[in-house]
Amino acid sequence: MSVTNSQQPKGEMGQRQTSNGAVVVTGASSGIGAAIVRDLAERGFRVFGTVRRARDGEEVEAAGGIPVTLDVAYIPGIERAKDAVERSLGGLPLRALVNNAGIAAVGAIELLDLDVLRKALEVNVVGAVAVTQAFLPLLRAAKGRVVNISSVSARMALPFAGPYAASKAALEAISDSLRRELLPTGVDVIVIQPGSVRTPIWGKIAEIDLRRFAGTIYEPALTRLRDQALKAGKHGLPPEAVAQAVFRAITQRRPPTRILVVGRGQWFQRVVRILPDRFLDWIVKRRLWRGRREKGKEKREK
Repeated sequence: MSVTNSQQPKGEMGQRQTSNGAVVVTGASSGIGAAIVRDLAERGFRVFGTVRRARDGEEVEAAGGIPVTLDVAYIPGIERAKDAVERSLGGLPLRALVNNAGIAAVGAIELLDLDVLRKALEVNVVGAVAVTQAFLPLLRAAKGRVVNISSVSARMALPFAGPYAASKAALEAISDSLRRELLPTGVDVIVIQPGSVRTPIWGKIAEIDLRRFAGTIYEPALTRLRDQALKAGKHGLPPEAVAQAVFRAITQRRPPTRILVVGRGQWFQRVVRILPDRFLDWIVKRRLWRGRREKGKEKREK
């Protein structure tokens, strides 16, 4: 691990980047992470954006940040990353850590490759905890904040999204526990819950190999849900909306413990928590399994 550019940027941008302290953002090479880096850098923060591959650091630099090579699933490298960032801070306070790095994971639980579940939990939960452990001493010294990027999936686990939803629900439980453990220290923990956002993650979902589920009762519904998710992602919020929520979480004197980020057309995601589970089951059944019932009805009529 190394900070690929540990020098403070020069000129007016450099002055803006150091005026409000520093922030570390994981998973910053594209999508939400890149948008957060860009937004915070423009607002006067010095932003360290982590990337798994050194060549992706150019994206962070283009967004106004300082790239740090770091894989959150590689525990031995996290401490080295923290040391490199601390040296580069030069006395600047670390105002926040934004745990954004994460992966998508889908599949029918009955037939799920358990390694898919393990990887989702390792990256989305254990990785976030490991990075937080490493940077907490710096955050405590500055009375900074931990901002964890969760998902509306933590509020409602759709079928076939079990591994991803489980990882985000676990991240939120960890966030609640950590926030209460840190009450005497002045370090706050805030969760951001984005709905559908236009990011490259949807392209990765489109490339997921579904052959494991071919010919099973799950194939039609899984394919239908994937298509619906891709459509929602295509028309989702811009990642800058999440970046604005992160800025609020970092700077507001007393921010909510959870900040929901959904568009006007995503009203359902605002009310899902108060709806009865059986009602939600009924909605899912109509949207995903209706075609299966209709085919069965056609066969009986013939």
